[in-house]
Amino acid sequence: MPIIKEINMKEDEVNKFEKVQGQLEGLYNEIGILSRKSPNDAINMFKLKFINQILEEANTLLVDDYVPFDGFQKFDENEIPTNSDATMIFEQYLNCLEKLRGDNITTREYKSGWFWIIDGNPSDLRTKSPLKLKEK
Repeated sequence: MPIIKEINMKEDEVNKFEKVQGQLEGLYNEIGILSRKSPNDAINMFKLKFINQILEEANTLLVDDYVPFDGFQKFDENEIPTNSDATMIFEQYLNCLEKLRGDNITTREYKSGWFWIIDGNPSDLRTKSPLKLKEK
């Protein structure tokens, strides 16, 4: 069984993580399509409002070594980002979320698959395998 380091995620944080990661993946896919067609077009204020809400939620999970960019919290509404700007930010956030997830999951001896570590212990909450396997 892999060595488990001290992890402090709670079950409500795992639920929040899964919601935020799913929302960011959706934005990445949708804005990514727009970015391929018109990379320099500005994102409208309606979308920017929701993008910033999701980034703020992600920031509550991505602390310490998981922060994608020091000093970046959300897009400035006075400097509207382009489709390509948003796509770049989403990709970095998704990479950092995946690192956080990878550090907080493990396999179980008596069950196949990957499970979240909650309060420092393996739980029964399943997740997909990590995108990058690392030795623990």
